[in-house]
Amino acid sequence: MTRKSIPKTIDFEKSLKQLEALVNKLEKGEVSLEESLKQFELGVKLTRECRQALQSAEQKIAVLSKQDDDWIEKDLDSGELLEKD
Repeated sequence: MTRKSIPKTIDFEKSLKQLEALVNKLEKGEVSLEESLKQFELGVKLTRECRQALQSAEQKIAVLSKQDDDWIEKDLDSGELLEKD
């Protein structure tokens, strides 16, 4: 039984630009079938990484609330207070 590795942090903007460039390249149709398949596979990987990064960001979004003249952060989904660094 293998354990899943902790997902690495990706540079979302860089990955998105790479995905856009890949799509443009494939849309032009100037690459071989073999290269198209490789690029498609990379595109699927980039799409999954970007989707995962977006989902992670959604989960971390916090709402700032003012309480007793101090700003606190609450988790958007659970409403729990987040610890300050």
